[in-house]
Amino acid sequence: MLKWTVIFLIIAIVASIFGFTDIAAGAAGIAKVIFFIFIALVVITLVLGASIFKK
Repeated sequence: MLKWTVIFLIIAIVASIFGFTDIAAGAAGIAKVIFFIFIALVVITLVLGASIFKK
């Protein structure tokens, strides 16, 4: 999932360099959403890992 965030971030950067503002804004928005989903899944995994598998 983090790979897709980086891909959309690169698309946003390239589009902003060439002046495609709509494409850059869309790709940046998608990258933000995917990044926050990734962060939420990491936090959930850490919490569950610390509580379920605690010895």
